Order: sequence, then structure tokens, then C-alpha cells
Amino acid sequence: MTHSSSEITTLQSHPNEQTSHQTDVPTNASYTSGQRVLYVRLPCNPIFPIGVVYLADHVHKCFPDVEQQIFDMGTVPPLDFTAVLDQRIDSFRPTILVFSWRDIQIYAPVGGRGGNPLQNAFEFAYAPNPLVRMRGAIGGARMTATYLAELRRNEKLVKRGLKRAKKYEPNAQVVVGGGAVSVFYEQMPQMLPEGAIVSVGEGETLLEKLLRNEDFSGERCYVVGEQPRDRLIHEQPTPVEKSACNYDYIQAMWPEFEYYLQEQDFYIGVQTKRGCPHNCCYCIYTVVEGKQVRINPADEVVKEMRQLYDRGIRKFWFTDAQFIPAKRYINDAIELLEKIQASGMTDINWAAYIRADNLTPRLCELMVATGMNYFEIGITSGSQELVRKMRMGYNLKTVLQNCRDLKAAGFDEYVSVNYSFNVIDERDETISQTIAYHRELENIFGVDKVEPAIFFIGLQPHTHLEEYAFKNNILKRGYNPLAIYLPWVALKLLWNPGKLGAFFGDVCLEAMRTNPNDFGRAVMAILESRLGKAPLTEALSAPVKSPTRALAEVSS
Repeated sequence: MTHSSSEITTLQSHPNEQTSHQTDVPTNASYTSGQRVLYVRLPCNPIFPIGVVYLADHVHKCFPDVEQQIFDMGTVPPLDFTAVLDQRIDSFRPTILVFSWRDIQIYAPVGGRGGNPLQNAFEFAYAPNPLVRMRGAIGGARMTATYLAELRRNEKLVKRGLKRAKKYEPNAQVVVGGGAVSVFYEQMPQMLPEGAIVSVGEGETLLEKLLRNEDFSGERCYVVGEQPRDRLIHEQPTPVEKSACNYDYIQAMWPEFEYYLQEQDFYIGVQTKRGCPHNCCYCIYTVVEGKQVRINPADEVVKEMRQLYDRGIRKFWFTDAQFIPAKRYINDAIELLEKIQASGMTDINWAAYIRADNLTPRLCELMVATGMNYFEIGITSGSQELVRKMRMGYNLKTVLQNCRDLKAAGFDEYVSVNYSFNVIDERDETISQTIAYHRELENIFGVDKVEPAIFFIGLQPHTHLEEYAFKNNILKRGYNPLAIYLPWVALKLLWNPGKLGAFFGDVCLEAMRTNPNDFGRAVMAILESRLGKAPLTEALSAPVKSPTRALAEVSS
């Protein structure tokens, strides 16, 4: 099933959501003829580049005659990066280069980038054995080299690509966007050529205006060499109409597309909505995607999935910031899952980030019936007190009840629950409460089905937590958030302050030493042995205490 370039479905606005102007998507708009757009996804792990795909699809629907290609460097061996980039530019001769820069920093306790970042940091900062501290220092130095090399490599690829494109098209332009750029856009000028357009968040309307040779200064972007507007990232994105991605077109203009069809292990991204209405203190999603939730029509989502299904795809990842961001979107989720159920795609699996406080028994039944085999819950803490202080809006008691409903509906697959033990006001009592909460989730789903994913809140730019750090003299305004390669900066940006850092650093080192292949469960077991498990009722209460502690701490 394909979708023609003229079939545009109006974006759905929820009746309770504040509406904003919606742009038309003309297919006969005037534009400078002869434009050729090359999308370059800079090297990263081979994750399906859904953002680039959607961008190319949107441009094609606006300008069917514009030539486009996608070049996914995640599918290219590292030694071939420059040669293959040169070849692609030589053959295609783009007038516009669009670089997608996906990630810069990693805060998870996992390997990559030359080692395990947290293990190196904790060994260097907290290990009592000087030889282990030296190992951490060496590992950190190796990771620093890798991190800086990645920054310089991407910088060189962007500059090289533009220089080579200008050999054929002297007026060639370059746009740089993606997740990393959106978060660290203020640090981009030092790495990008003058005149490069830095795109923050969604890039559809920016590219429309660029292709029409219209003024794009009002979009969420700026030109390197000029000063970006103050609080640019906090401006709301311009809503665009979203219809099913035309995968016949995408397959024809993306030579590496087949790479993601080879293995059945890939979850292919499908977006059902954009935006997140919440204010979690550490999260950047709200400002990148905007607070206004924009629902993609269920029929269009199913059309898109069907095209991938007909190409052999059976695993889908709903890439929304939250699949059900609030209770007022429950009916939208029900409608989508009912239409998936009616589509005949009965042998699929899907996964998503889910706010489990927004489930209903009917929704639980549909999730199981349509093949949900994995989901993530980002509660961050099993202490209702701390969840409230982080502005997350979760009711942990409701989450438990909804998880029971999900189990009763027949769910017997895997759940990943994100916990961070470095939040504001974290202490031994709240850690014990989180342990109690996690054990109850294990009682519901089974010990082997619930994975505690331990992550560490990072001080990300443009978040409430960063502002908290400014006010409490943890960070100075004007700091460089990309300077995580400096040990004293890393410890601040990983937000692991005071006594809590030493305590939890020791716990993590023990877990990494004794059971590195099951790190999360090992951390939980060690914490329970040291601090005990609180009554579940304590975890579910949220006492208001004052004054608020300036830093998280664990009592001795």
C-alpha cells in the first residue's frame, strides 16, 4: 500500500489541546528549480534514521520534482567515511546538504565510545584501591580521546561535505540538525562553517522555506556567524501536517534502506505523535519537541506500518516521547490500536516508552492483542516524594494498579524500568522506598521480566535541573556542556553530588565487579543489603518537607 504525494491528511488537534496555526503543504509551490537535497546521517549506531526519513518524505510531498538522496553513514565502515562521502557528493552534486547529528553524550552505564563511561568515572573518583583508580583514569583518558575524536570527525565531515559540494554548486548550502544539535545548538558555531544553518528540533518548515528561497529567520534556527535568539529552543515548533510516509519513494532514493530489512532484530521507528506536555526537571524532550502534543491520524499511522509490514518488517518502535503522554490521549491510543488490530497485521510486535499511569483495562487488552512485547517506564524513582519534586507528574500507586491490569490482560513479556539514584533530595530512606517499589513490580510481572535500568540524571542544557544547578552554584552560567571530557566537569554534569556520589559510586563498582552482565539487578540487590527495603506504603506517600535540601545526600 502506497501513499501518493497529493494525499495529505489534516493533523489532528485534541479538543483539550491549545491549537496553533497549521501550515498548508502545497505540492505546486514555487521554488528554485534544479535543487538537489542530500541528507547525510552522521556516523552513529545503526538505528533506523526515522527523523531523516520523515524529513525527506515531507519535502517530497511539498516539492515532488526536487531530487533527494539519503546517505546513512551508520551503515559505512569507519575507514570509508570520507571516501564514500566524496563519492556520493561527486555523483549527486547536491545544492543543499542536510547533516543529521544524532548524539554527542552518553550517560548510561553501558559500554561504547572506548569503554564504560560510568565505570571509568566511578573508578577514578571513588575506588579505594589506587591501582583501580589508575585504571579508571586510563579508561577515562581513552574515552576522552574517543569523544573528542568523534566531535572533530563530525566537524570535518560537515566542512568537507560542504567544500566538496561547492566544487559543483558554488552556492551550495548546508543545514545541520538532529538530536545532538538541538540540545547543544549554542555550542555548534565553534564546530561548523560560517553560513551553516543550525536547525533546532523539527526541520520540515525550515527546509520548505529554504527551497522556496523565502525568509526562514522566524524558524527555530540560526546561521553560524550570527547570534542565535535568546531562548531559541523554548520557542514552539511550527506544526506540520503528517501523513503516512511514502516508503516506495524512500526506498527508491535511499540506497542503504535494504540494510534495515536484512535482520529481523531491528525495531523500525514509527511516530504516532510529537510533543510532550510534562515538565520533568532533567528532560530535554519538552523543549526539543514542544509542549503541544500533535497526534498523527491513526489511519495514516497504520498505512505507514502496512508499507513496512509488506516489506517484511514485524517489529515496530513507536518513537513518541511518550506513547500515552496524558489521560486525554487514551482514546487516541485506543483508536490506533483498534485499527492496527483490524488491519490484519496479527504477527507483529511493538514497543514504546509508556507512562503507565495512563492505562485503562481496555487499553491493556489492546496492547496485548496487538503484540506489545516490551515497554519502558521512566519513573526515575520509586519514591512518590521524589517523583513530585522532579515535576514528573506520576502517581506511583496508579502505575502499580495499571501494571496489574496489564498483567491480568495477559502481558507476559519484558518491562524496563528506569531508575536514577542521584535525584534532588535522594537519601537512604528514598532509596529504600525505590527498592520496595521495584520489588512490587517484580511481584506483578515476575523477577525475570522486570529489568531495572540504572541511569544517571545528567545536567542537560535548557532544563529545570540546569537552572537549579545555577541557583545553587553547582554550575556557572556560560559553562561548556560539551566539556564532559574534563573529570571535574564530568562529575558535575553527571549530577552525582556530595555523599551520594561516594556511596553510589561504591555500590556501582561492586555491581560492575560481581555481576557486570546484570548490572541493574546487582545494584538493586546491593542497595537492599545495605539500606534495607522500606514498607511499600512509604514509597507511595509524598510528604512535603521543608526546607528543601540543596543537594542529594545519603546519611552515614
